[in-house]
Amino acid sequence: MFDLLGAIATRRPRRVLLLALLATVVAGVVGGPVAGLLGGGGFDDPGSETSAARTALSEASGTDPDASVVALLRPAAEPRSPAGLVEVREVATQLRDDPAVARVVTLEEAGDAFVSRDGRSTYLVAQLRPLEETARGAAATRLQEALADHPRVQLGGAPVAQEQIGGQVSADLARAELLAFPILFLISLWVFRSAVAALLPLLVGMVTILLTFLGLRLAVEIVPMSIFALNLVTGLGLGLAIDYSLFVVSRYREELALGVEPAVAVRRTLQTAGRTVVFSAATVAVALAALLVFPQQFLYSMGIGGVLVALTAGAVAVLLLPAVLVVLGHRVDALALPFMRRANERTARATEAGAWYRLSHFVMRRPVLVAVATTAVMLLLAAPALRTEFTSVDASVLPAGTSARIVDESLRADFPPDRTAPTYLAVRAGNRADAGSGLAAYADAVRRVPGVAAVASPEAVGDGVWRIDVTPVEGDLTGRTQRMVRDIRALPAPYPVLVGGASAAFVDQTDGLADRVPLAVVIVALSTFVILFLMTGSVLLPLKAVALNLLTVAAAFGVLVFIFQDGRLEGLLAYTSQGALEQTQPILLAAVAFGLSTDYGVFLLTRIKEARDSGLPDDEAVAVGLERTGRIITFAALLFCIAIGAFATSQVIFVKQVGLGTALAVLIDATLVRALLVPSLMALLGRWNWWAPAPLARLHARIGLGEAEAGARP
Repeated sequence: MFDLLGAIATRRPRRVLLLALLATVVAGVVGGPVAGLLGGGGFDDPGSETSAARTALSEASGTDPDASVVALLRPAAEPRSPAGLVEVREVATQLRDDPAVARVVTLEEAGDAFVSRDGRSTYLVAQLRPLEETARGAAATRLQEALADHPRVQLGGAPVAQEQIGGQVSADLARAELLAFPILFLISLWVFRSAVAALLPLLVGMVTILLTFLGLRLAVEIVPMSIFALNLVTGLGLGLAIDYSLFVVSRYREELALGVEPAVAVRRTLQTAGRTVVFSAATVAVALAALLVFPQQFLYSMGIGGVLVALTAGAVAVLLLPAVLVVLGHRVDALALPFMRRANERTARATEAGAWYRLSHFVMRRPVLVAVATTAVMLLLAAPALRTEFTSVDASVLPAGTSARIVDESLRADFPPDRTAPTYLAVRAGNRADAGSGLAAYADAVRRVPGVAAVASPEAVGDGVWRIDVTPVEGDLTGRTQRMVRDIRALPAPYPVLVGGASAAFVDQTDGLADRVPLAVVIVALSTFVILFLMTGSVLLPLKAVALNLLTVAAAFGVLVFIFQDGRLEGLLAYTSQGALEQTQPILLAAVAFGLSTDYGVFLLTRIKEARDSGLPDDEAVAVGLERTGRIITFAALLFCIAIGAFATSQVIFVKQVGLGTALAVLIDATLVRALLVPSLMALLGRWNWWAPAPLARLHARIGLGEAEAGARP
């Protein structure tokens, strides 16, 4: 396959470039507007009891119990006064005028519960009809526009919060791109030591991102997708483009340094570095594919986007980039200062004189000490993860001053227990005359459940379905409220009961994620093992890689808990701690970090195996492999951290967590793991690193996927 790719790139490079240009233009035109087709929510499990309760009440009542727009009003006069009620009714009329609004509840129906403790403010609840997510977002936008000129109204509630989160994510994405691209170019100039070469990763990244947007545009026609996937696609697309470009260009320069023609250099590069890139793209893709087992739109969207961008980045790196190198030839080092050109030549030829070579021998002379000390440091970094607290995505993730967050904070601080989004019970009691008395007795039993502050009278909503609203003593996501939900579900009931609402959704999400995590872990670990075995022919190296990747993920997540849960660096990172992490974060971080850690492991192991297959002793092969890849991995990690870490500037806190958490994982892996743990463990295991049972060894020999078979050299 790689011989064929080399032939295509070297014989018809301009045709390849023309086709790539056409594909990129089409991708930009068709896939560019994909952001407008993606939703802003997607954290709930559609197969959960909460979703079933929501569906039952929506179908019976014609209103969505989880989609209420809240209008916080501070009228010119006291809300209960005649003048205040006039203003309340005017706002209610404006809300009712929107076709998506099914019902508006004000203090005239709800009483003092809708009046603030100081008696100066009130709120109105506009209950929306059952709508698809995009229509719900459009309704929230219309209502915001309709009341935008009212000086004393702020709009909030779940639909408004989701719409504002989506808008903020889009704005943050554009700002991150503007911030990252110039910085990436400047540092790439230093890393690649040539202005022409420094533009290559940005070219590969731009093409990768646009082609992936086209893939997302096609995917959204099949399944609903979350807008948060765009952050992963952009950051990962740039990061992988940098990794693969740096690896391919570095190998191409090595071949040119041997005095061969550019076309020959490209073919050899594809047989070696190209093979590694394909392995790397496959490992990243399978790690992110594990997210597809989760039913939450947020997670499976990340999985789809991650698989698409990893495979696309690998394809662009072995199809488009080689054609560009053929056209450039020796001009890949054009626009480089003389000292940069000399540095490139030294890097291309050095195998036994560099700092990484010396570091590897330093480590391998004292492997036990280095391995124990490094592992201890990583376990220390991971320790805070043992006390992780989880939360969900709501208006509190928005920046201060956003209307949805203002409303959310006011409802919590200034009013009696929030009745805008209660825990609700959907009861199928039929329309029999005795249903009311049976439900009244059941409601009394619910009142006695610990953690319940109030229980509304059962209300018939239609089609034999009744609704009972339960107000908890504490907030939606506290441990006490979660226990309340579980206790209500365990309570004997005279009729079929479904429990829904924000608290129940959090309980269901927690249980659903826990149920599917083992399958995701098996998929990631097994697929990584298989791919690394096919690459190395070893059983121990893949097992060791999986263990080190898990250690890297744990260390990165521990630092994330230390920063965001504990409220460290709030001023520097411009966020307000929620005292917890969004509960999909460890799953997303594990998938991304695991894939990227394996990515760098593939880079290093291929060069070590290449050196060993050429006849070098084990320790020498490790030293040569680290010397050949140490600079590449270090700078690739640095550039990747800039690309993905730009999302740490996001004003949405969990997007900030994704950006910083991924950057931390990459830095930990590229320094502590690749520079210290890998060579120390390779020295400890010696020849056993390459052991495999005889049947598997014969299988690997027959498949023949190692680089040595391609005529590689150290």
